[in-house]
Amino acid sequence: MITLTMQDEKRLDIIQRVYRSELTVVQAALVMGVCERQCYRVKARVGKAGAKGVVHGNRGRRCKRKTKEKVVRRVVALARGKYQGFNDHHLTEKLKEQEQIELSREKVRRILRAEGIASPKKRRGIKHRSRRERRASEGMMLQVDGSPHDWLQGRGPRLCLIGAIDDATNKVMGAFFTPAESSWGYFTLFSKTFRQYGLPKSIYSDCHSVFWTDREPTIDEQIINSKPTTEVGRGLEELGVTLILAHSPQAKGRIERLWNTFQDRLSVNCAWPRPRLRNKHKPSWNVISPCTTVSFPSRLRPSLLGEESARSKSNGRYVSNNSVPWQRTTQ
Repeated sequence: MITLTMQDEKRLDIIQRVYRSELTVVQAALVMGVCERQCYRVKARVGKAGAKGVVHGNRGRRCKRKTKEKVVRRVVALARGKYQGFNDHHLTEKLKEQEQIELSREKVRRILRAEGIASPKKRRGIKHRSRRERRASEGMMLQVDGSPHDWLQGRGPRLCLIGAIDDATNKVMGAFFTPAESSWGYFTLFSKTFRQYGLPKSIYSDCHSVFWTDREPTIDEQIINSKPTTEVGRGLEELGVTLILAHSPQAKGRIERLWNTFQDRLSVNCAWPRPRLRNKHKPSWNVISPCTTVSFPSRLRPSLLGEESARSKSNGRYVSNNSVPWQRTTQ
């Protein structure tokens, strides 16, 4: 038994009027919103099969591209178990890399939502902001910031991830864990980055007290018309690197999005796969993974950092020839 929709009933009435010579095929095609040849096809099907002829031939048939129920159940089980806490995009990548299940991100999203599995992170509405164009080439600007977060997922103290990202290419120049965001952390970051790549043209940071101070200038500073600065700001000034302060997180959105990605992916990657604990009666967070131990305070595992850096690289326009404006230094 075939159930006709309102559109099907309308088409059937039009075709019947064609058979009664009340309308021509050209007029019927215009009313139905199809071409003349398609109208002839529908008319022929109605003449052969009756009212069933206006119904599309694929109605009621199972789609050949539909994902098998066995695969759907496995994806749901993995999302609730082994990959619990992974977002849709991250889960899609792990399914392909680790489980040999190749599905699109949208398909994975639909499967999870149909089973009542929500995204681990809610998204706020996008606000319109004027976008600043990227710098023309690598080395013209580095965005630096610190991200205090529960990186160990409750298995240890809260740490701060301090890092730098190139404004033109989204390349992660370096990142490591420290107990807190401090001048020492940024001096260490700059020392390693500048020795490896050279001096950038400018540094883009927030108004943290490491970079900016609101104290009144001293008499000596007033005499030479100098503004108060911090140790980090003074060091960058002596190296000839321009320090630019951002007055909102959105202004340095590239590194803020990097932290969002790291907080979403790096924490679960550091803890996955989880090896057995040495003492099953007393959980010890410092044996979970090499990148989450206090004795490894520090640098991210190169494989994890390189993987996330490659994923976050920009496909935008930037100069990639030998005119990269890094200033080499021997300091």
